Formats: sequence, C-alpha cells, structure tokens
Amino acid sequence: MDNSPLQVLTIPTAPYPDQRPGTGGLTRKVHVFQSRRNYLHNFIQSIFSSIDLRDRQGSTVVVGGDGRFFNRTAIEVIVQMAAANGVGRMIIGHHGVMSTPAISCVIRKYKAIGGIILTASHNPGGADGDFGIKFNTANGGPAKEAVTNKIFQITRTIEEFAICPGLLVDLTTLGKQMFDLENKFKPFTGEALVLEMVDSVESYANLLRNIFDFAALKELLSGEDHIKIRLDAMHGVVGPYVRRILCEELGCPVNSAINCVPLEDFGGQHPDPNLTYAADLVDSMRDGQYDFGAAFDGDGDRNMILGKHGFFVTPPDSVAVIADNIFCIPYFQHTGVRGFARSMPTSAALDRVAKATKIELYETPTGWKYFGNLMDAGRLSLCGEESFGTGGDHIREKDGLWAVLAWLSILATRKQSVEDILKDHWLKYGRNYFTRYDYEDVDIDAACEMMMDLEILIVDKSFVKQRFAVKDKIYQVEKADNFEYTDPVDGTISRNQGLRIIFSDGSRIIYRLSGTGCDVATVRIYIDSYEKEQILEDTQVMLAPLATIALKISQLHHRTGRTGPSVIT
Repeated sequence: MDNSPLQVLTIPTAPYPDQRPGTGGLTRKVHVFQSRRNYLHNFIQSIFSSIDLRDRQGSTVVVGGDGRFFNRTAIEVIVQMAAANGVGRMIIGHHGVMSTPAISCVIRKYKAIGGIILTASHNPGGADGDFGIKFNTANGGPAKEAVTNKIFQITRTIEEFAICPGLLVDLTTLGKQMFDLENKFKPFTGEALVLEMVDSVESYANLLRNIFDFAALKELLSGEDHIKIRLDAMHGVVGPYVRRILCEELGCPVNSAINCVPLEDFGGQHPDPNLTYAADLVDSMRDGQYDFGAAFDGDGDRNMILGKHGFFVTPPDSVAVIADNIFCIPYFQHTGVRGFARSMPTSAALDRVAKATKIELYETPTGWKYFGNLMDAGRLSLCGEESFGTGGDHIREKDGLWAVLAWLSILATRKQSVEDILKDHWLKYGRNYFTRYDYEDVDIDAACEMMMDLEILIVDKSFVKQRFAVKDKIYQVEKADNFEYTDPVDGTISRNQGLRIIFSDGSRIIYRLSGTGCDVATVRIYIDSYEKEQILEDTQVMLAPLATIALKISQLHHRTGRTGPSVIT
C-alpha cells in the first residue's frame, strides 16, 4: 500500500459569466454542473479563494446536503478541493446528507469557518431537476452580500483551481478518516486532512432538547390523552430527523410520519410544503382523524402547519401565533425576547403582536442573512418569512422541525386545537388576510421588462392618491416604492428588494422576481389586507378585489402570456 502524501494539483480553467449566487446560493439544472467543464470546480474554488489563506489553513469546514441527485459526486469534489486549499478538518453528514438547520447548528458547535450546503431547497430533484450550492459563514448563516459578491467576482476571473484527485472519501462509515498531503502551504504545518463522518441528527437533536420541554411534548404525543399527528417529510432530508426525534424519542407512532426516506428525486415530487405540492397531506387531514399536520421541504428549513380537517395556517399567521405564545417554549423563558422580525412581503400579523407586547419589530428584505445579522447583534429572537420559513436565534437558518415543535409546545400548554388557537388570535388582534400568487417559469426577459415598466409607473408622483374601484371596494394609494432596507446593525443598504403599493387602509400589493434559472423566473404577487371584524371569511374571496387591481396595474397576463398562477398560497 502506498503511504506517500497525496499529490495536490493546480488545474487551468476558464471562467463562466453566470455564477452569481442568489438568496439560496447558486442553483442550476443538474445537467449544467454535469456538462459544463469545471463548472462545479470553478464555483467551489471561488468559495475557498474568497477566504483569506491564513484563515483557511487548518480550518474546519462543514459539508452536507439534502441528498438530491449529484449530492455525492459534488461532495467528493469538494473534499478533494478543500484538502488542496489548506482546510485541515471537514465535518460531513453521514452519507453526505444533513439538513440545512443541522448544518447551521454544527457550524456553530464546532466553530467552523463555514459550511457548504448542497441543496436547491424546495426545487425538484433527480437527473432532470435542480442542484444548488450555498455557502454559510462562521455564524452558521447564509453569507452576506459582500461575501457572495466577492465569490461572484472571483468566478468571473478564475484561471485555475487546486485539487487533490487521489483523495477518496468513504461517506458510509461513521468516524474519522486521515489523509496525508503534500505541504503546498509552507506556513501551514498540519500537512493532513481529517474527515469526520458524523451522525447527521444527534447534534441538532441535542440542541432541540435544550430548547423545548421534551417531557411535555412526549405526554402530548404519546400520553394517555395524546393527539394524533401526520408529518410528511416529502422524501427530503428531514425524514430521519422526524423518525429519530418525533417517533423514537417523543413516542409518535411510526406510521405518523410518511415519506421519510430521502430520495435523490424526492419520489418524483416537488419537495415544497404548500397546499399545491403537499396536497396528499392536505387530503389525508380532511376527514378529521389527525389533530395536527406538518410538511417539510427538501433541505428541512421550511414547514407548513395544518390543523384538524386540513385547517391551513398561513406562514405569517404561524410566526405571529408563536410570537404571542413564545413563553410556551422554555428556551425563551430563560433568554427573554429581544425582538421580532419578518420579511417585507410577509403580512403584518407579527407587527400587531410586537406592538401589543412592546417588542421591537424589524422589516427586512427576503433572505435569512438579514435576520442573522440582527441575531448576531443580540436584537432578534424570532422571525419568519411568508415562504414557509420560521425560526429562532438558536441557529442562523430557518428551521422547519423547530417550528413544528414550537407549535406542539403551544398545543401542549394551551390544550386547544390549532383552529381554536388561530381564531382566538384573530379575535384578539384582528386578521391579516394574506395570499401569494406564483407565476413560475416565466420568460426572464418578459418578466424583467414588466417589472421595470411597473416600477416606472408606481414611483411616478402622480401614482400616489390614485383610486382603484372593484365593485363596492375603493382603494387609494398612499405610498408606492421599490423597497430599500438599511441594516440597523452595520448600516448596509439593500436596494431593489420588491415593488410595494400601500393603500390608505393598510392593504398592500407587492411584486417580486425570484430567479429559478438562467432563462426563466418566477413572478410573485403578494396581497395583504387587515380586517378587525370580518375574521372568518374565505381568504381568496376577501382578497379578490386587490388581486384584480394587482393584475390590472401590472398587466401581468398580457406581458407574460400567462393566464393564471402556477401556485396559490
């Protein structure tokens, strides 16, 4: 057996112009990573090159993914390139699989310099699906814009990458693997890479044990008067976490959890926990045999909450209810509550709780990195996004399983149904009716032109005070702009974060583009309207006048050729 040090090679390459990371990192079709020479290698090298060599040498990096197609291939390359770039220790989820919340937890626990997360979140998987790469920094959260901009600039000029092709990693065996390398970096005396294949669940489960009252949750889920629940992991990464924590530890019957085996193609389904793509869960809840239901996305950071008979809890209502009942969670009894936050498109339901409890409320752009900055500064404890993301300051990512345990903690304390808790909340605060229309796979040029023309229209001074009438409802524009955020911690300004039309009654229409690829985009329209008295009406009926106005102003159907949304949430 050859025990000589493994060779480090420097390979010439050429840059690609399209490797700008978005909110969720770099997401492309699998075939892009497979067919474009060194496409993966270029981006990984650019991540490592964005970190100062002195900080890289001997550092710890965490790697894991949601188990989608191409996950294992990418990890093998990342390990070989990490070794060649001076990383001294890599912590990898068993079989290369680890949820995004767990990776954030492990980065923080082991004081890693950062982590590389292999996921395209809730996008489809498989050989014809999507693949993504996201870099999280030492706080456990998504890299800030300054870092992602630096990575992008490196991708545009990259000429070579470093790799150790002889390093072959065993993803199946727990424990440490040691590799001796050529000493390419003379100041670095380690000359070795340590790979630690870790249990993907345990560190994260232990964190949750210190946040929630597991004894109370076990009584709720398996005691004499236990409730019946239904959890759908959608063949994503969270399945093993649900089995280990909810079933084995908290006593849920094994058949309470479905689709818990992670699959490379998510069983051919779209691993997005909403009423459209988690329709099987919604249908199974309708007959009333289950008291509580939840679904999770591909990488485990998003969640959908349902009550008996499929009663749907909107994500904005979910974070508002958790905020109003936050001391049902022992963690917050000990730490106190420093602040609440929501993304700008999210309804203002949380604002009403913040005002009543005299707790600071922050409105940020979409993207968890903005919440992370507030958490690092000790200003934020609980936050949420309308895109089915909820979380606390225990990590720096949204956390689907945490949100489910938060809801179960509220049920255990209040001993009411999900629906009754929501109705009590609306009686106390009024109700923010909220919906989002997604127009997926729109031609990106048509979408961008529509958004540019729309911005010109609404920022014109004459647009303010305009009145729009639909049947007996009249709405007058009070404010219209392209949302801009100044971070209260570091003063960073984030511009062009979404077009807002705010009416005199507080109702809002918001337009945003979400990039899903090189040639298509998703156009999103968000509608939010507050009612103090009419709290039990149908959401789509209540928001129909504003939806009509939103389509009239944007001319979306004409500009994009789309006659209706792909998804309504």
